[in-house]
Amino acid sequence: MSEPILFTILSILVLLAFSGFFSGSETALTGASRPRMHQLASDGNKRAQTVNLLHAQQERLIGGILIGNNIVNILASALATSLMITLFGDTGVVYATIAMTALVVVFSEVLPKTYAIRHADDMALTVGPIVRVIVLILTPFTKTVELIVGVLLRLLGEKVSSAEDQAREEELRGAIRLHSDTNTVNAHEGMMLGGVMDLDDIEVGEIMTHRTDINMIDASLSPGEIVTRVLDCPHTRVPLFSGDPDNIIGVLHAKGLLREVQNHEGHIDEMDIASVAAEPWFVPESKDCLSQLHEFRDRREHFALVVDEYGSLQGVVTLEDIIEEIVGEIDDEHDIPVPGVRRQTDGSLIADGRVTIRDLNREFHWGLSDEEATTIAGLVLHEARFIPQEGQSFAIAGLKIDVLRRSGNQLRQLRITPRAETDTPVETPG
Repeated sequence: MSEPILFTILSILVLLAFSGFFSGSETALTGASRPRMHQLASDGNKRAQTVNLLHAQQERLIGGILIGNNIVNILASALATSLMITLFGDTGVVYATIAMTALVVVFSEVLPKTYAIRHADDMALTVGPIVRVIVLILTPFTKTVELIVGVLLRLLGEKVSSAEDQAREEELRGAIRLHSDTNTVNAHEGMMLGGVMDLDDIEVGEIMTHRTDINMIDASLSPGEIVTRVLDCPHTRVPLFSGDPDNIIGVLHAKGLLREVQNHEGHIDEMDIASVAAEPWFVPESKDCLSQLHEFRDRREHFALVVDEYGSLQGVVTLEDIIEEIVGEIDDEHDIPVPGVRRQTDGSLIADGRVTIRDLNREFHWGLSDEEATTIAGLVLHEARFIPQEGQSFAIAGLKIDVLRRSGNQLRQLRITPRAETDTPVETPG
């Protein structure tokens, strides 16, 4: 075998080795655990910092690896074709195609990528510094490719940034669900992590306490009567209104009120209740819970009044309400598991129409949709498409819901019975 032929064969083998390096590096660097890399980087691991840097420039990383991989593959194929033509004439093209396909698939693709999948973190730490140098060298080429690809995507109307954000969120949700399926403790942790991610999709109007369930006090009452009502109230903060319940002039805090009683040495009738009340804080019902949580923290407050687009009072939202969306229901000595719901001996539930769907789903693990309605009465009205009469029944999401009491156009009381039924509402004459 002549030296030129031997040199060509060795060159092909080296190029195939480089191709395997590029393929394995791509799989390892894209499949490495980002949380672990961040933790190692925080502990001072320089190689992990390099991997994180490559992750941050993922488009450039993929572009550099693909350019390098294609260069060595094309060069190896060209050398193999030239060698086979020299040895076998025109039929050498067929031999070169068969040989290079087998070698590239086995030794430059499947073998290195399989190894990289099984040892992604360790391999990423090993190849990271080398790949970074290669990416830097190929930067002019990758920038050109990125520019061309970006123009083509924009011509196709692709919104790259939003698609990437959505993909990352779905990846994180998938990781949370995978972690949650292992045991009961992890399931609870997964529920909390999922609750955090859902906060920006939930409006405060969905979790607020409706105005019909708020304990409010008329400012025109005597100071003694106001103090008595505050002490009888199960909550520490009570809205104070003047004339019209929509005209909230302040929020009384039980501790501040008792401190004022102490300052007056028991002479309650001499107190100016309005001066004790804190300034009310109003928020729109369409505000998302994540923003509201940040504002609670920034203002160092736990209580806000919720108003609709016309400025009318709709309810109150507290810091505890938002935290419960993350950790689940927090019951204290004054709480009822689901206010307005009474369990019956036959297994059914008697519920006020204003009970929220979210509370029912959370307490009884149902899957009622709250996209079109907030309360159970609203859900029945939405599914029925008309205002039912007392005694009518509906099958919704596996539940039988009977209208027990109606006042005007409002469904005041409903009986809910779990059963396996169609999800389509079926009106049954009473």
